[in-house]
Amino acid sequence: MNLQGDAKKKMTYDAIVIGSGISGGFAAKELTEKGLKTLVLERGRNVEHVTDYPTAMKNPWDFDHRLRDTAADIAQNPVVNRCYAYSEATHHFFVKDTEHPYIQEKPFDWIRGYQVGGKSLLWARQTQRWSKYEFEAPARDGFAVEWPITYDDLAPWYSHVERFAGIAGNKDGIEHLPDGEFLDPWELNCVEKHIQSRIKANYNNNRHVIIGRCAHLTKPNKIHAEQGRGQCQARHLCERGCPFGGYFSSVSSTIPWAMKTGNLTLRPHSVVHSIIYDEKAGKATGVKVIDAETKEELEFFAKIIFVNAACLNTNLVLLNSTSSRFPNGLGNDNGLLGKYIAFHQYRGQGGAAFEGFEDKYVYGRRPTSAFMPSFRNVFKQDDVDFQRGYMVAFSASRAGWSRATPYDDFGAEMKEKLTHPGQWGIYIQMQGETIPKESNHVRLSNDKKDAWGIPQLITSVDYDENDHKMMRDFHQQATEMLEKAGCTNIRMFDSKQAPGLDIHEMGGVRMGKDPKTSLLNKNNQLHHCKNVFVTDGACMTSVGNQNPSLTFMALTARAANFAIKESKKKNL
Repeated sequence: MNLQGDAKKKMTYDAIVIGSGISGGFAAKELTEKGLKTLVLERGRNVEHVTDYPTAMKNPWDFDHRLRDTAADIAQNPVVNRCYAYSEATHHFFVKDTEHPYIQEKPFDWIRGYQVGGKSLLWARQTQRWSKYEFEAPARDGFAVEWPITYDDLAPWYSHVERFAGIAGNKDGIEHLPDGEFLDPWELNCVEKHIQSRIKANYNNNRHVIIGRCAHLTKPNKIHAEQGRGQCQARHLCERGCPFGGYFSSVSSTIPWAMKTGNLTLRPHSVVHSIIYDEKAGKATGVKVIDAETKEELEFFAKIIFVNAACLNTNLVLLNSTSSRFPNGLGNDNGLLGKYIAFHQYRGQGGAAFEGFEDKYVYGRRPTSAFMPSFRNVFKQDDVDFQRGYMVAFSASRAGWSRATPYDDFGAEMKEKLTHPGQWGIYIQMQGETIPKESNHVRLSNDKKDAWGIPQLITSVDYDENDHKMMRDFHQQATEMLEKAGCTNIRMFDSKQAPGLDIHEMGGVRMGKDPKTSLLNKNNQLHHCKNVFVTDGACMTSVGNQNPSLTFMALTARAANFAIKESKKKNL
């Protein structure tokens, strides 16, 4: 396609953002606010806030299968069916297994949402800052490569994002889990507070139980009202889309905000094939797109390109962006593009019972749980046989009749029993940091292509012995903590889930100080193509143990504002 004159001018923008999810939406907000005419390319369909949440207000009995997946759907979609948020109420927000196939060299559950808003409609909304210790860890402990930025570089951007998105949480005063700009917190329930007190009494205050910090408007501020968002109703039906705008998503927040500037062009059904590189100019000039509906090839042009297609698709786009200058993918002089993929491991899980507090119950459906920041290898390498650490998440609830022993009686007596909640139970799990390894990688297939003529992605990602040792430590420590809290019937298990089901995949286009060992510099620019920025999960040098989306958004806001300044200086 060779456009000239007016035709090319109509396809030219100041900036192009690939992807409209949690980081792409924030890139669009920042760029359009500063006056840049910005094109956002989304490979999926358009989704409008409120209008396109068809199941948001339905009751369980309004669904044909009462929210359960059919045997046929499970057989056709074994990967996506393993996702906690996938149900009869949310099918329309997920990519089915056959819709964009990939090749699993090793088992990997790739969970995707192809629509405007991406997986920001589906995320679990947990938001914790990194501390300086996560940024320092690779250099200190000798893995991955040194981060090119510090916590201090990102701290003001964390605040910037938190104020706009709306994060509920407490000022907990924990050195290795920095406080942020918080709305009113949710509360621990009575059993969780009991466990909190027992852990504090038994562990010399080095294990902190807090209420989870989450992207929910407990008490909206002026900026949230200006976005048209309202207070969270504690319905906890978030993955259906929230008509109240109670939780943060691109669809309810950043995309409409960018649209109001008059500087946003949103183009759904746009499958990005590759980034166009001009060898004479020594920079990227645009993006090649396949129209998802017509299969027509199109080209769009801009001086600034942000790649926010979500981690693995960002790797795919860059690997497929080949030229004489970059035969192995854009910016890939060192051959590391697609390598050092890492993730969070959730395999360590467990449960317990608790006797007491039978006169207490809970109100509403709180959209978060209790959390414990990592207590392993935080300030130094502890005397344990594995690197790095894990967060702990747990919640206490009254199991109710549905999980209790089946009743033998029937009629009025059975109905009476059903009105009484069951015993308190605890669910507990780990969120562990994995070590980036060169062997954990993605690459393009040489012979298999998708429906748009783009090579399929091959995933080759697995656990290692460090992950197994970490999981065993979690099982031991969780058991001990629950015992000290007075819990009974404690049972731990290995979920044996494949990587990917955590939906926290990161890396492949990592940041670093040295172009020989990294793809991006401290400003998220490709070392060898400075007008291309990567700020989604693909940019991560290491993965920490915190939920990552807040960090993606902070990196995006920081990089977008840097790009705007550089553009004004004619440096891009």
